[in-house]
Amino acid sequence: MIWKKISVTTTIHAVDLLSEFLSEQGIEGIAIEDNQPLSEDEIREMYVDIPLMPDAVDDSAVVSFFIDSSYTDTMIDQLAESIRGELRRLSEFIPVGSCDIDMSETSDDSTWNDNFKNFFKPQRLYGNLVIMPVYEDENGQQDIPVEADFDIKPEDKVIKIKSVMAFGTGTHETTRLCLGLIKKHINDMGIIKKDLSLMDVGCGSGILSIASVLLGASYVHGLDIDPQAVEASKINAETNGIGEDKLLFSCGNLLAGNMIAENYISDSDTDDNAESVKEKIEKASLGSGISSVLSAEEAARMVDIENGTTDSVPKRKYDIVVANILADVIIPLSSVIKDYIEDGGVFIASGISESRIEDVKIALMNNGFTLIDCEQENEWFALAAVL
Repeated sequence: MIWKKISVTTTIHAVDLLSEFLSEQGIEGIAIEDNQPLSEDEIREMYVDIPLMPDAVDDSAVVSFFIDSSYTDTMIDQLAESIRGELRRLSEFIPVGSCDIDMSETSDDSTWNDNFKNFFKPQRLYGNLVIMPVYEDENGQQDIPVEADFDIKPEDKVIKIKSVMAFGTGTHETTRLCLGLIKKHINDMGIIKKDLSLMDVGCGSGILSIASVLLGASYVHGLDIDPQAVEASKINAETNGIGEDKLLFSCGNLLAGNMIAENYISDSDTDDNAESVKEKIEKASLGSGISSVLSAEEAARMVDIENGTTDSVPKRKYDIVVANILADVIIPLSSVIKDYIEDGGVFIASGISESRIEDVKIALMNNGFTLIDCEQENEWFALAAVL
């Protein structure tokens, strides 16, 4: 789909008020870019795996949003004039900058996907696993490596990445932790089992799935709730010359129908009642079932995790299941993932922050898992557990 991107140049003093104004006009998905450096605490808290680009420090900012083809030229002109009017009003109280409004057409994924080579360079992920971004030039020549001063060794296993439209370049700590546990358990299981199967839940751009094949898995199934992630993963598998007989990607949601808390407490809850509701919701999220622990009023505070496709996922069992997601997803997942793991199989969970590691351990143990590995890099953890 072709979208029109509208960018308003203003200042950091005006971005919140302008964003609120745009929201009132029915605009969703507002992006803000500024030149303020991130603090060390902010960098540690961010779950991103692309290099952060240094910026000069000033008070300029750009507020951007996208509109689709339902907006006519007249509607766009009226929206731009409304924005200018709001900025004139705000200028009486705060600095609003140049107020330039820029419009350009773009697709929903091509801008990032075509230019990722400017930000994404070859890197050694773990041991002999190397990630190599490739692209197609203007003449249609395929799989050209991104230029970089990088030494590829004969023993290296190179993962070629052509599409990152679903994000995921593999360079975050959680990915490295996951790769270490995948390599270890593929090697351990490979000693006693010839045809080893693996499932990658939340496959993103397919990096863990592709790495698992290169590390020796005989069959890998990558699953994601986002159709764009599945499309990116398929492109990357094809780029690495891996067919669907060894690596299959599909769109599905193992947690469709499961529930999480929308809000733990409400303003009307007493302190004692609020703590009771919180304990019950946490118990439900550990796989104990909602109806058995929550009243109707309490259950009304829950929302469906169903987010994305609800395509059915066959109940095949795998020797290893990997989920590099986040603790808030791993916890409810621990109550359903065992249906997809062979007896004696391994569940590898990553994307767990230091503040949630004990919650995840409790969830796994409450659902019949025995913890066998725990790895840490900076403030991130990965666990391996066996059924």
